[in-house]
Amino acid sequence: MPPTLHAEPKPRTKDQGPRTRLTHLDWLEAEAIHILREVAGQAANPALLFSGGKDSLVLLRLAEKAFRPGRFPFPLLHIDTGHNYPEVIAFRDQRAAELGERLLVRGLEDSIARGSIQLRRADESRNRHQSVTLLEAIAEFQFDALIGGARRDEEKARAKERIFSFRDAFGQWDPKAQRPELWDLYNARIAPGEHIRAFPISNWTELDVWQYIEREGLELPAIYFAHEREVVVKPGGLLMPVTELTPAKPGERVERRFVRFRTVGDIPCTAPVASTARTVAEILVETATTDLTERGATRLDDQTSEASMEQRKREGYF
Repeated sequence: MPPTLHAEPKPRTKDQGPRTRLTHLDWLEAEAIHILREVAGQAANPALLFSGGKDSLVLLRLAEKAFRPGRFPFPLLHIDTGHNYPEVIAFRDQRAAELGERLLVRGLEDSIARGSIQLRRADESRNRHQSVTLLEAIAEFQFDALIGGARRDEEKARAKERIFSFRDAFGQWDPKAQRPELWDLYNARIAPGEHIRAFPISNWTELDVWQYIEREGLELPAIYFAHEREVVVKPGGLLMPVTELTPAKPGERVERRFVRFRTVGDIPCTAPVASTARTVAEILVETATTDLTERGATRLDDQTSEASMEQRKREGYF
């Protein structure tokens, strides 16, 4: 009698227990862990970009699940503009120390001193200049893969990105020359001087990130939660924080408002949003109901053609 080609599954017995239904977060987590292990397995000298922001904190938890109880098979790397929010930098150092992982910090101040970065004016945003210091760090440590927390839902240029995104010997990205990724097969083959940018949470959304933060009970810098801060209301309703780097201009009225940050970057180009959300649960409600994108609502450097995300990425940006 020929074998049955499509046998029915046997019923589960009581001692086998109920089937576990995976949630969408379980699937996203499993994919990200697979990607992290692929980077570790294929790259000779990778590093994980870590700023202390929410997306990179999610990456740290995923790396813990991928590699603990051993040490991470890569160091943590942060490119510090010198214009970051101090509470985020303090949290970065605290979290790296708690994990006992190696944190490498390279600053734009050193690149400016070397003359490889030349600012047009002292108060301009340094965000787009991070590419120079990043490429210098890659050359210094001979990294062949960098793991980042970029997501495709953030910005249209990032939506073009592959999970294993190839960079040439000049650190440049060509969106028309990306490698196919079929059946979750990732190609990390590179020539000397080239490298790969890997994005394990590419398929996550801002809402997914916050749901995962809630599920995992992750700590975050307080700047992500509603707090009272001095701001100036710009035309169009944009709120700019009043700091030493971004003082109020003559004629501008300073107000105290309750705000939080959806994304955190260089102070001169990162704006908060009006909010009363003091818990992750309250942030989840705001995130699920807003019609403004995360970066479009708060990142000034994404709103000018001169410093567009795609152009910056072509030059070596994250």
